[in-house]
Amino acid sequence: MSKHVQPTISLFDGAILRQAFVDSFKKLNPGVLVRNPVIFVTEVVALLVTVLFVRDLISAKSAFFSGQIAAWLWFTVLFANLAEAVAEGRGRAQANTLRQARTDTIAKRLLDPDRKELFERIPAVELQVDDLVLVEAGDLIPGDGEVIEGIASVNEAAITGESAPVIRESGGDRSAVTGGTTVISDWVVVKITTAVGSSFLDRMIALVEGAERQKTPNEIALNVLLAGMTIIFLITVVSLAGLGRYSGADVPIPVLVALLVTLIPTTIGGLLSAIGIAGMDRLIRFNVLAMSGRAVEAAGDVDTLLLDKTGTITFGNRMASEILPVPGVSEREAAEAALLASLADETAEGRSIVALVHEKYRLRAPDHPPTDARFIEFSATTRLSGVDLGNRSLRKGAVDAVLHFAQDAGGRSVSDAAFNAAVDRIARSGGTPLGLAEGGKLLGVIHLKDVVKPDIKERFAELRRMGIRTVMVTGDNPVTAAAIASEAGVDDFIAEATPQDKLDYIRGAQKEGRLVAMCGDGTNDAPALAQADVGVAMQTGTQAAREAGNMVDLDSNPTKLIEVVGIGKQLLMTRGSLTTFSIANDVAKYFAIIPALFIAAIPQLSVLNVMGLTTPQSAILSAVIFNALVIIALIPLALRGVSYRPLPAASLLRRNLLLYGLGGLIVPFIGIKVIDLAVAAIGWA
Repeated sequence: MSKHVQPTISLFDGAILRQAFVDSFKKLNPGVLVRNPVIFVTEVVALLVTVLFVRDLISAKSAFFSGQIAAWLWFTVLFANLAEAVAEGRGRAQANTLRQARTDTIAKRLLDPDRKELFERIPAVELQVDDLVLVEAGDLIPGDGEVIEGIASVNEAAITGESAPVIRESGGDRSAVTGGTTVISDWVVVKITTAVGSSFLDRMIALVEGAERQKTPNEIALNVLLAGMTIIFLITVVSLAGLGRYSGADVPIPVLVALLVTLIPTTIGGLLSAIGIAGMDRLIRFNVLAMSGRAVEAAGDVDTLLLDKTGTITFGNRMASEILPVPGVSEREAAEAALLASLADETAEGRSIVALVHEKYRLRAPDHPPTDARFIEFSATTRLSGVDLGNRSLRKGAVDAVLHFAQDAGGRSVSDAAFNAAVDRIARSGGTPLGLAEGGKLLGVIHLKDVVKPDIKERFAELRRMGIRTVMVTGDNPVTAAAIASEAGVDDFIAEATPQDKLDYIRGAQKEGRLVAMCGDGTNDAPALAQADVGVAMQTGTQAAREAGNMVDLDSNPTKLIEVVGIGKQLLMTRGSLTTFSIANDVAKYFAIIPALFIAAIPQLSVLNVMGLTTPQSAILSAVIFNALVIIALIPLALRGVSYRPLPAASLLRRNLLLYGLGGLIVPFIGIKVIDLAVAAIGWA
């Protein structure tokens, strides 16, 4: 099973960092920064202290202290901008890879749908919705669409990164094609379904670049909390100015500003946007495109997963797995007859029989069939295929059709009981039996089965360990569904499911407070994909499925939800961990600055100087410097994310509080003290 992961872009890639530094200055625009209230307030007060610094310079007063405070406040804003710019730069690097799929493609637009030779060559950008285009071997598919005629092998490496070609054909759930992919054999007629500029590839590029990244509800709520805390601390600091005058301590404005900036949650405020962008970037590395940040976040809390069977749990095409001869017929004789009877069957089932016989029995189709051979192609009418070789008439097909053929050719064989027993055994196992006969003699039964994708059982076991219940939904009868569910290792199944049944199940689970993810690839899955909290559409699926889901798995691997859930949990944990750290380290800043504010007027406050900071000025400056440097120190963690382990919630909470809560208390005490010693040694304060 494909586990393709796009190459990791280094956190410290030189080109990305250089552009990020430039973008950090561009983001100083108040119209851009106002979306981040904490950093916007920091910019406003940095501007205020800068004005005071200029005033002191003009009036020949000592401006060194206010100048340092202003400089470090601007560094705080720039470092916060840098975190977001680096995250966006990594997204742009991913988008540049995708852009390589966009070329000046020329499309063959059909002038007459019934005459493939009549077409005009036009630039792909001029195509309109509902235009019909002919795409032949070697051509790039000019736009998103549906195959309405023909069958072709398509290389989708430009989108998925996988070199293995896929089959695209008219009808069914494998008819959707993506602009920028290449037809490598045969031909198809594609009906364009998406306007220029809004194709799947265009949306991928926009989403990867972050241009369409919307804040999630959790992120919005956290922004509101941070804005509220900022307002509370702003009121508190203004009140302290009055308290200072009352107590005889005239606190300078730069000092009050320093107190405000170090107490408001600048750390998480500066990193919040970068965390969200990085979460979507990590999904792209696993070849999953998230249409919204909310979907990534919701994935972290998913506890139920619905999977469509066909094309999701199984490959979707029934494949020959064994040949069961009746008594008196050797297995090799039956295999040779199955091979000859399947040479004219161009269906996936027929080709799988030829492949099975070659693999298991080392039998090959003759390079030059006898001149008197008359091949009977498979048709939906007869439900048979076969060959007449002299006085031999070999047939393979649906059981009832083969029985009718054998009866017409000379009467049923005495081997009927063994034949019927094999048919029943295959049906009970969830497979499809095909009869095999030579004239009036039944030779055996071919077992077709919808093959479960390899390693899927182990992957479902991993989902179970993460607390996610897997439910297979299928239109098969209960016997077939139970057999495949057992083989795949899902927790439950819904047999003979209609689109409405899937929708009702999801709505029922959501009413019980569960978060549901749905994986599917067919048009009949679209309603359920749209209703699910996390709808993961397979890239190999229909356009309707891809439009309905809020994620698209470019590898078409249903168990990719393991990575999706892990990244969702990682996103939530990263945001929670850094919020805990940000709030906890305010305690150390409080002990650094509050004594410095009033120690001259109220000497008794010196007992709060638990860090033994050198002077009030060095205490304030050290806290401001630490506040700026801690943001840039945490950028790699915000982009990489806090590691996720499948542990119980209580264990994760204890780990989070110990590591980031206690760490948020201890690290600032150490950091501020070290900076204070350096500042005093240099003579800055």
